[in-house]
Amino acid sequence: MVSERGLQVLRAIVQDYVDTHEPVGSKAIVERHQFGVSAATIRNDMALLEDEELIAAPHTSSGRVPTDKGYRVFVDHLAELRPLSPAQRSAISSFLADPADLDDLLVRTVRALTQLTGQVAIVQYPSFARASVSHVEIVHLGGARIVVIVVTDTGRVSQRVALLREELVTGDAEQLKPAIARLVTGKPVAEASAAVAALLDSAATETASDAGTRLDDAVRTIARIVAEELDEFRQDRLVMAGSATLARRESDFRGSIYPLLEAIEEQVTLLRLMGEMVADEQGLAASIGRENDPFGLSEASVLTSDYDATGSRARLGLLGPTRMDYPTNLAAVRAVAHYLSRLLDEDDASR
Repeated sequence: MVSERGLQVLRAIVQDYVDTHEPVGSKAIVERHQFGVSAATIRNDMALLEDEELIAAPHTSSGRVPTDKGYRVFVDHLAELRPLSPAQRSAISSFLADPADLDDLLVRTVRALTQLTGQVAIVQYPSFARASVSHVEIVHLGGARIVVIVVTDTGRVSQRVALLREELVTGDAEQLKPAIARLVTGKPVAEASAAVAALLDSAATETASDAGTRLDDAVRTIARIVAEELDEFRQDRLVMAGSATLARRESDFRGSIYPLLEAIEEQVTLLRLMGEMVADEQGLAASIGRENDPFGLSEASVLTSDYDATGSRARLGLLGPTRMDYPTNLAAVRAVAHYLSRLLDEDDASR
């Protein structure tokens, strides 16, 4: 059991090590912090922390550094998060203002978060299990080229350029749009996907002689495109920014940063990890160092916050080394999640 002063000493060691990147000794703690006790007393406290495996000596010097377990105890006993400055809050608000659509908003979100923290920023697309297709548009670009646009009531927009087998003439696009709209508009994404699949299944059983008109063929081609886009809507995806920060901070990692870069590229690992993290009453969660062993990310810490998206929940967060400023980074994650939730709620209310 760690005493109250022991926790304060641990807090001092974590803060000083994050600030200086140097092992922390008892003399430095006495000089930098107002404990009102001697360096010998602090050394005794440090010895107890070492017995609890909360700090360790990286080499034979007298200084100590936090272990993964020490960071966990530090985070669990945070009395408060370091508040963002008015300038930082203003920057978040300005950066996220007036997005073009959901995709643009999420890209802005991760860019804002990585600029605030210097870590890799991650945001999960909200679940579209309850989303419905609100609009379908077909734009004729000339010849056989078209743009297919699919919009959901949660603000997700898909645009896809396609090449039909035959050229369209003036007025064809206006005839094609109602046929597709009747199939999917107003339906939940899953139901719309099923309707498109039924159309394509029936088309697959037709013989060459009863394959229908030129426009029937175009409808089936567009339906296949819509089906692929709806399937994309139903998949979990991440948007990320700041991957280059890992290379700049490579010295903060004991081993290779390759597993982190691989997880960023493949996304599946991070989606699983973020999905299994247990949030506190504020919606915040942290997974530190060796807690990430099952995901091959024992060199990293992941901080997340829940955000609300039109009735569903998703997460945004940070990926970085275990030696990070947890109070500031958790505050930044929480603040950006708050702004994101508010913007999505305002957008939903305006529909």
